[in-house]
Parts: sequence; C-alpha cells; structure tokens
Amino acid sequence: MAKKQNLLSRFLDGRHVVIGVPYFWFLMLAAIPLLIVLKISLSEMEGTQVSSMIDWREGWPKLTLNFSSYQFLLTDSLYIKTYLSSIKYALITTLLCLLIGYPFAYYMARSPKHLQPMLLMLIMLPFWTSFLLRIYAWKTLLVSNGVINNTLMSLGIIDSPLPMMNNSFSLLIGMVYSYLPFMILPLYANLSKLDIRYLEAAADLGTSPFKAFWLITVPLSKAGIIAGSMLVFIPAVGEYVIPELLGGSSTLMIGRVLWDEFFSNNDWPMASAVAVVMILLILLPMAIYNKSQAEQLEGKS
Repeated sequence: MAKKQNLLSRFLDGRHVVIGVPYFWFLMLAAIPLLIVLKISLSEMEGTQVSSMIDWREGWPKLTLNFSSYQFLLTDSLYIKTYLSSIKYALITTLLCLLIGYPFAYYMARSPKHLQPMLLMLIMLPFWTSFLLRIYAWKTLLVSNGVINNTLMSLGIIDSPLPMMNNSFSLLIGMVYSYLPFMILPLYANLSKLDIRYLEAAADLGTSPFKAFWLITVPLSKAGIIAGSMLVFIPAVGEYVIPELLGGSSTLMIGRVLWDEFFSNNDWPMASAVAVVMILLILLPMAIYNKSQAEQLEGKS
C-alpha cells in the first residue's frame, strides 16, 4: 500500500504535471482529431454517413480498410496539379516574404533601442483587425473599378482597368500581405541578438559592408530565416480564404478542393484523404526545421 502511495505521489509530482499538461492537450486537440480524420479517409460513404471500419461477424471483429480515396487521389491529375500548385504558391509566397521581410527585420534590429518597441507594434498592428476585413480591403483595392485602377485612370497613366483580380497577382498580394509579419518577427528576434562585434571585426580587417553582411549576418541569421520560412510556408500550403476571395479558377489550391469535397460533394473520405496527404506534405518542412534546430542546439553546447 505504501509503495502504491509512493508511486502515486511521484506521478502527481509538480514536474510530471507540468510536462503532462502539454501532452494532454496535444493528445486531445491534435492526435485524436488526426486519428479520426485518418479513420474517415479509410472508410466509405453510405448515403450521408461514413461507414464503420469494424464489422462484427460471428462474434469476431473484422477490420475493413478502404484505400480507394488514396488511389484516386494519387492517379487523378486534378489533385496532383492542385497539390503542385499549392506548393508552388506557398514557395513563392515564402520567398517574397523573405525578400521583403529581411530588410524590414534588419532595419528594426539596427534601430535605436527606444524605437524598436514602436516598430514592433507597427508590424503587429494588422493582427488587431479581422483577417477577413483585411482580405476584403484588398479585394476593393484590386477590382476593375477599385481604388487603384480608378486612381491610375484619373491620372491618365492607363486607359483601361488593369486585370489585378482573380489571378496569380491578387493571390500572391493577399498571401504575402497576410503572412509577412510571420516572417519579420522571427527574423527580428534573431537579428536583434546578433553580436555587432563580428561586423566591427570584419570592417577592421577591410571587409566591405556588403561582403560582411553576406558572409556574417546572413549565416548567423539562418535560424530566423528557417523559422520564418516555416511559419509562412506551412499555413500557406493549406490556405483557403485568400484563394477563395482573391484568386480565380486558375489559382486552385488544395484548401479550396478540401472545402469542396467536404461541403459541396459531401465526400468525407476523399476530403479526409486530401487532408492526410496535405499533412504529410507539411511534415517534411517541419522535419527540416526540427533538424536545423537540433543542429543549432548541438553547436551551442
């Protein structure tokens, strides 16, 4: 009895509770829902319901797995093109965010200390407004009779409205605008910790500012670049709202296909299979990020 009480007290120790809480929430909010989605993807639709994977025959359970959704997913050219399109737009968005966000983060990190909180607040300011309102605002700016076209036509710069809506341009504008803060913040956190003495030593040795930036600043900010790229790329792959509101039929992404399969076609197994494959695609960059983090920690130790 005393041994059982000792084990119980050790289990209820503060360290175990603190460690157990995140695992509990991961299990409830991530692992179990993913298992449910995986279960649906291996089932069949029976009218408006999903069939059961386990049948009881003669008192014994029989497990039935249906891989037809995955077979159709991997052989149908529409889904393959949609996955490739999603990866393409996510990569372009990540690259544009990096090209735009790195100078912003570098300027913030090199600004006087008393100005950095204000600059950081300006970067976070869009989060105070509804995401949908910000996307709708871009829609009113980019349409044929919107603010941009009307201004350019009134100034005599163009004679007819520019096609800026329902194409790749409007999609990338919306995605870069929405995810740019996720690139700037980790870059700023990394660059603000950079030891300026490295650059001073390089300047004393006759290194040009550009060469010092490329050979010292960029390699030392590798962790921030990878973290920002992952924070942009992973949600951009499965984006639904921006392609729906700003993109057209030529910018089909996997998030819109997922929505159509769930709510328009009422094909839950196919939609779940689409979601599972999308998760597998996202796991690859996450593994790369975790590997880089582990290598960085090993280098510090």
